[in-house]
Amino acid sequence: MRFSERTNWNTDESELARAYRERVAAGLPIADLTASNPTRCGFKYSADLLNALTDPAALDYQPEPLGMLSAREAVCRYYAEHGASLAPSQVLLTTSTSEAYSYLFKLLCDPGDVVLAAQPSYPLFDFLADAEVVKLAPAPLVYDHRWQLNLEGLRRKITEHTRAVVLVHPNNPTGHFTKLDEAQELARICREHNLALIVDEVFLDCRFENSEGGDAGDPRDGASFAVRDLGALTFIVSGISKICGLPQMKAAWLVAAGPGSSEAMARLEVLADTYLSMNAPVQRALPVWLGQRAHLQGQIRERVRRNLAEMDRQLAAHSRALVNRLRVEGGWYAILRIPAVQPDEMTARQLLTLGVWVYTGYFFGFGDSGWLVISLLAIPAEFSTGIRVLMEYFRQNQESYLTG
Repeated sequence: MRFSERTNWNTDESELARAYRERVAAGLPIADLTASNPTRCGFKYSADLLNALTDPAALDYQPEPLGMLSAREAVCRYYAEHGASLAPSQVLLTTSTSEAYSYLFKLLCDPGDVVLAAQPSYPLFDFLADAEVVKLAPAPLVYDHRWQLNLEGLRRKITEHTRAVVLVHPNNPTGHFTKLDEAQELARICREHNLALIVDEVFLDCRFENSEGGDAGDPRDGASFAVRDLGALTFIVSGISKICGLPQMKAAWLVAAGPGSSEAMARLEVLADTYLSMNAPVQRALPVWLGQRAHLQGQIRERVRRNLAEMDRQLAAHSRALVNRLRVEGGWYAILRIPAVQPDEMTARQLLTLGVWVYTGYFFGFGDSGWLVISLLAIPAEFSTGIRVLMEYFRQNQESYLTG
C-alpha cells in the first residue's frame, strides 16, 4: 500500500526510548525529571471541577463554527485580565493548540511554503508542518547572559516562500519571553516581508518573579501579544492545558489581531465549519474552568519555585561539577549546560541506569552535546532525589572533563 510522503516519519523506537520502556517494565525506580503532565504531578483539583460538564444546555446542538459565544466571551475576559480588549469575533475555539496551528498553516500556506519557527523549541511543529505539507525552517534563539531572538539571523532565513513566523512566549523550554523591543522589530520584519506572526502563549501565566529564583525583568516584556499594537497580522494560540492544568479537556483557541485579521477570521470560520470539532459540554464548561484557574496556578507556581530553589541549592553545593543553569523567566522547565564531552543521548542513557530520566537537549533543537532539559513540575521529593543523583554523576566525572 502506498502512503503519503507527508506521513513518512521514522517511527522506529530509539535506543534511549527502549531503555526507558524496559526499565519501567522491570519495575525499577525512576526519578522522572521530564514530568510535564500536571494531572500526574500530585496537584489538588477542585472536587466539583467535573460538575461543569453536566450543564443540560449541552444537549442542544448548535453548530457554531467559531465556538459558542459564551465560551469566546470567557476567553475575552481572560485577556481583559491581561490588559487586552478583544471582541468575541476575534476568537476561534479549537480542541488544541495543535488544531489551531493546523488551521493557521492551511490559512497562510500553500504546499511547499515555509514557516520560520524560533528554536530551541518543542518538536511539535515539525510534525504539524509535515502534516500540512509545509516546510519548517529554524529561526535561531541565542544565549548571551539571557535568551534572545537573533533577529538578523531570522531575517536571513526569509525567502519568497516564507509565509509566517512562529514563536512561543514564553518559550518552551528556554523560558524566554519575547521582549517588547524584540517584538516591535520582529513586527517590522513581518510587515516588510508580508509575513504573519503566530505566537503561542500557553505558558503566559507561568512568569517568574525575581524573588522566586527566576529572572523576570520589565513587566511589559512578559505581557501578552494581545496588548502589543504591532501593526502586523498576529495570531495568538493558547488553551487550558497549561492555563488551567487540564490537558485532558481539549479546549484551546486562536485569536486574530492586526491588519487583515477580519478577512483571516472569515476564512478561518469556513475551515472551522468544515470540522466543527469542539464538543458542546467542554464549551459550556470553559467559562467555569477559566474562572477557577487561580486554584491550580498557585500550586504550580509554588511547585516550580520550590523545585527551582532546590536545583540551585544543589548546583551551588556541587559547583565543581561544571554544570550551570541558564537564566529562566517563565514556563516550567530549566536548561542545564553540561560538559559537551559526549552525545547527550549517551549521558541520558547513563543517568537512566542510575534511575534518573531527563530530556536531552537535541529533543528541543539544541546541539547533540552539552544540554539537558529538566521539568520543574515533578513531585518535590522525586525531583530532589533526581537532581542529587544527576549532580553526583557529574561530580564523579569531573576529573575526566577537566583532563579531556
